[in-house]
Amino acid sequence: MQFCDECGSMMHATEGEMVCSSCGASADRDEALAEQFVSTEAQSDDDVIETEEGANFEGKPTSEDVICDECGHTVAWYTIKQTGAADEPPTRFFKCKDCGYRWREYN
Repeated sequence: MQFCDECGSMMHATEGEMVCSSCGASADRDEALAEQFVSTEAQSDDDVIETEEGANFEGKPTSEDVICDECGHTVAWYTIKQTGAADEPPTRFFKCKDCGYRWREYN
């Protein structure tokens, strides 16, 4: 795997050179290491869940009842992210299916 010197993003092989997926910078491909490089298809946005304010995400529907503090609705979308150290429990992010209110729950 080769990373961009300009922005640090992962580069991919294109026509004998390495090209940055983010900023477009290019670098010569080291042929001695060419056997170690593996190019993969780009990740689709289908499995990316946005948790930023204003993001249009539809995570997984809750399997247990939760209560929205804004409207009292009992079903929400949720996603889980590791926001602290690896030995700490993950954080659950919720978005009310009715009013869109967002909140988080720490375990």
